[in-house]
Amino acid sequence: MLQEINETSNSYKIYNKSCMGLEGIEDNSIDALITDPPYGISVFNETWDKPQEQEIPNPKIWGDCLRVLKPGAFGLVFSFPRVMHRVMWHLEEQGFIIKDVFSWVYFNGMPKTRNIGVDLDKAQNVKSEVVGTYKYVQGYKKNGAETYKVQQEKPILEPSSELGKKYKGAGTNVKPFYEPIILVQKRPEGSTAENIIKHGVGVLNLEATRIPYLDGETKVGHNPHPLGRVAGNILTADELEKEYFKYFGVQLADVELTEKFIFKSKVRQNAENFNNHPTKKPVRLMEHLVKLLSWEGQTVLDPFMGSGSTGVACMTQNRNFVGYELEEKFFDIAQKRIGEAEKDRLERLDF
Repeated sequence: MLQEINETSNSYKIYNKSCMGLEGIEDNSIDALITDPPYGISVFNETWDKPQEQEIPNPKIWGDCLRVLKPGAFGLVFSFPRVMHRVMWHLEEQGFIIKDVFSWVYFNGMPKTRNIGVDLDKAQNVKSEVVGTYKYVQGYKKNGAETYKVQQEKPILEPSSELGKKYKGAGTNVKPFYEPIILVQKRPEGSTAENIIKHGVGVLNLEATRIPYLDGETKVGHNPHPLGRVAGNILTADELEKEYFKYFGVQLADVELTEKFIFKSKVRQNAENFNNHPTKKPVRLMEHLVKLLSWEGQTVLDPFMGSGSTGVACMTQNRNFVGYELEEKFFDIAQKRIGEAEKDRLERLDF
């Protein structure tokens, strides 16, 4: 079912159906691709992220994306460290050029590991010691949305066996601090200049995404630009993360961190009363990516729209948007969010 909201402006089209085939989109008509597909890692045990007979996402979708993108157009595909090598291979297999891999750095990832000391107790038939209880909270916005809630109290266990005590605090995974975002390009026709003249794409919008200098910072380089540094392939956020880089002796300028250019960390679940998508992306981050890959008035495609953060970013940055979402509950959320952003856009432009 095609949903066309705000038909008078015709600024976005969103589909509540599978993106396979990208029905409704003409060949060589899309200016940029920005998408966060399912990774096939069973995130939060969601059915749409569980690998079945086919890989997730289906590699054929990248061929569909290549078909509808204009020659020279860029794309950004979110992925996950342990599966991104396969996604990159599928993208290349379908004809994309791999240009780079961005790192979106955040500090509120969830480590998937075990309480090994307690597991060792259990394996030896030793009873672990209960030293207290804790309230288990996962991804809710305290004092924010009405949907905020605290889960049941759970016991805090300490290992009792000698072996358990030895391995107390050990684990099988480290805390995830980043997501890779694969930068790809459809092969241009002729030189970059010739491709721009013919199709209006083929370069990154670096001027619109420069990183401002810190207050009082000495400008860097032999010919510093007044607007700041060229955007880099590390996207980070928050004071804590800046301190983390300092801990390892990395200077702020080296990773292009600045208080004036902060990308929010992963969005807490139910930060909005009506938005319960488990893997939604910050709009501020998506705005930066939209600006980097496109110019005002151009069209961005997201075949895995989710709750619509890419579409919202397109509205705030005066781009057009085409999105697909198979899950009706998430489509409804995206429809509401993008519709509200479109209304704000029209008011801003004095329509």
